[in-house]
Order: sequence, then C-alpha cells, then structure tokens
Amino acid sequence: MRILQISSAKTFGGGEKHFVDLSRGLTTRGHEVFAALRPTNEWQEKLDFLPPENILHVSLRNSFGVLSAQKIAEFVREKDIEIVHAHAARDYIPASLACRIAKNAEFVLTRHVLFPLKPFHRFALRNLSKAIAVSKAVEVNLQKIFPKENIVLISNGIDGETWANVNHETLRQSFRFEHNISFDAFLIGTIGELKLLKGQRDFILAANIIVQKYTNARFVIVGRDNSLRKDFRSEIKRLVKIFRLDERFLWLDWVDETAPLLAALDVFVSASHMESFGLAILEAMASGCAIVSTSTDGAKELLDEKTGKLVSVGNAIELASAVADFLGDEKMRESFGKNAQIKAQENFGLEKMINETEAIYQSL
Repeated sequence: MRILQISSAKTFGGGEKHFVDLSRGLTTRGHEVFAALRPTNEWQEKLDFLPPENILHVSLRNSFGVLSAQKIAEFVREKDIEIVHAHAARDYIPASLACRIAKNAEFVLTRHVLFPLKPFHRFALRNLSKAIAVSKAVEVNLQKIFPKENIVLISNGIDGETWANVNHETLRQSFRFEHNISFDAFLIGTIGELKLLKGQRDFILAANIIVQKYTNARFVIVGRDNSLRKDFRSEIKRLVKIFRLDERFLWLDWVDETAPLLAALDVFVSASHMESFGLAILEAMASGCAIVSTSTDGAKELLDEKTGKLVSVGNAIELASAVADFLGDEKMRESFGKNAQIKAQENFGLEKMINETEAIYQSL
C-alpha cells in the first residue's frame, strides 16, 4: 500500500514517536510510506528511513488550510497514495479536503489526546473512513462525534523485547556517572513537556516531602517548555530554589533514548493531570521500573494493583507517600517493575499496534 502520514507538530513528543514507529514498521513490511510535515518541524531526522522525495513540506497553521489541502491533494495524486492518515487535530480538515479533491484516497485519523473534538467535525469530516483511538477514554470521546462503526481502538505499542534485552546495570551506571549521581542514591524521575497539566509542580512538592525521610534522594525532570516565554519552566525552577533542592535536581531538555534514564531510576513518576494513554508510562513499564502515577484515564488503562501505584491527581502528599513506600522496600520495587514489564510485553507490543493499523488500511 501507499500511505501518507500527516503531522503538523513542530516538536517531538509521544504522538510523534507513535508517528515514527508506525511509519518505520509499515516501511519494514514493504509498504510505501510518505510523510507530510510542517517546514519548521524539529524532528524530521527521525524519519531518515524515508527517501527525501517521500516527504512533503506543507504549512498547516490552522484547521481550515484550503491551500494546504490542495497541495496535499496534488501530492496524493502524483504519488498514487491510497491512504491519508492524519495525526493532529489541525490536520484533520485539510486531510479530509485533500482526499475529496484527490478522489482516490481513504481518510483515516488517529486521536492521541483526550480533549474532545468540536461538534462541527461531525459534518466537516463526513468522508472519514476510520478514526483510531489510542485508549478507551479517547474512544468514548470519539463516539460523541463519529458513528461507532467508524471508530477502532488501537493502543500505542512499544518494542518490549528490545527494552527487556538491554544491559540494565550498564545503562544505570553509565547515566549516573555521566550526570554525577551517586550509585547508592535514590533517583526519582519524570518525563514530559513542561506545562501545568503534566504535573511537574506536584512532582517538586512531593520531592520536598520525600527528602525529609530519604536524605540521599535525587530527582530528574526531563522535558522542554515549548511556550514562547518559557514561564512555566522558570516558575518550577524557582520553586526548587525556594525549597533549597537545587543540588538534588537534574534538568534535561530531552533524551533521544530513554532507556539509560529509566535504567538509572529507582522510581518513575507520572504526575500528569490528564493523560489519554501515557507513552512515557509504557516505556517505564517496558524498562521494568517501579511506577507511581496519578489516576488519569491513560494510567488506569496501563497500570493495575500489581504493576504500579495510582494516586489522586494533584495530591503531592499521596504522591510522596507512594514513592516513599517504594524507596523503603527494594523487593516491592523489583516485583512491581517485573510485573509491569511482563504486562507491557504481553498487551502493548509494537508489532500488535502495527498489525492492527495495517489491518485497518487493508480493510479500506
């Protein structure tokens, strides 16, 4: 099949990782994959397995990009593309219009987030062939807009075997040595774009409680503030300074490979206020890390009482208590980590995700 994947995302996050993994998997299976990206994107190098002529640069600045739709339609006709698959809300209408103009391609979208679509999408996207939801909560939201028969649930996937086969101890020591973190210190970390909904403020409030009991605890926050003024990053770094925790915190804008970081952690924390799925949680599961997460829809779909500790959203005291429970019991950390790793391998494999998406394409 000849498939066009569309994403107007500028920066790289969970949705874009899904985009790359899906594109690579489909290419490996012999399909001809194309990508439409915004010219100013910061992650095109991750699609280096695609020939340059298979990548279209198009400005998708808003949901009503008629000129962009025309450009996509011309590309679809020129390349004889059969499936057009859009991944961000602002891409849905231009992709839908492009399929109508080109007349020879099926329109598919994936919804990666929990924010509901607007009622007008019911009419604007009438030529939709399939809507893919990455979690049950997203599926419920999509059912408010599209007919049930047009919606399919396909969870995000991860290459569990690759994660399981890494040299965990070597990666752990390497990361800690590189960042001057003692091998016997407790290390607690979180990953996600720096913004209020991701809960880094709650993570810092919990850290201030944890250090009262575990004086050798260290913390790492991975993520960029993609806002124009970087206000939230400044705010939470100021909070760390107020608590006099500067020397205990490591700040990383991003890590291309999360395996060394997760191997180095004693506990992974997701303090998010809203999560449609939680790809960072899934990676922590695959790495065999002990996990504490807020009870978001995504986390509840991934974790259970044997694979992670769930706490109330926005409650730093509960968060700190759950982390402290893990720090005080190495056997419990190992047990939860192993259970989580097995669950990730059995239920959220990358091959499963690609198989199910490929089957949708073939059905069309």
